[in-house]
Amino acid sequence: MQTTQVLLSEAHLGTKLNHAISGERRGEFGLLLAMLSADARDMAQFHLKGSDREIEQRLHEQFELPKSQPLLSDMSKEQVIDHSLVFQQQGLAAFHLSQCLQPEAVVTRGAVPIEVSQVLANCSLVSKAKYTGDLTDEDLSINTPHFVDQLVQQRLLAEIIV
Repeated sequence: MQTTQVLLSEAHLGTKLNHAISGERRGEFGLLLAMLSADARDMAQFHLKGSDREIEQRLHEQFELPKSQPLLSDMSKEQVIDHSLVFQQQGLAAFHLSQCLQPEAVVTRGAVPIEVSQVLANCSLVSKAKYTGDLTDEDLSINTPHFVDQLVQQRLLAEIIV
């Protein structure tokens, strides 16, 4: 006999463990414990209500914490926070205050990695436009006239020559 229900924590068993203990059914109690997951992360006391995002947001609001420091900022898409001028003009204490109030990203870079930007600096404008998607192959294609238009142009040229 195989069970199709997966038992992760004691919450899935309900009161079966209690009844096995109170009825002095040691075999059933041992079987129920053996059927539970061996992973400690699956135990009921480690499952918190709500998702991790909701809990983190609730704790930030409860303790009035500032928003966390971003890891990466893109100079091409957003206004980059730069506290270097504050440090230079007002000193270390003002820099720390600015950093706490409005955290600066750990890494600031452009839309493309530094290696790609070095390669693009040595390319033609057409290659750069193709890479950024501003120029497609359709823009580069020469619009050849329709066959009928070519015949009309040839007849006009023939009339001029004759």
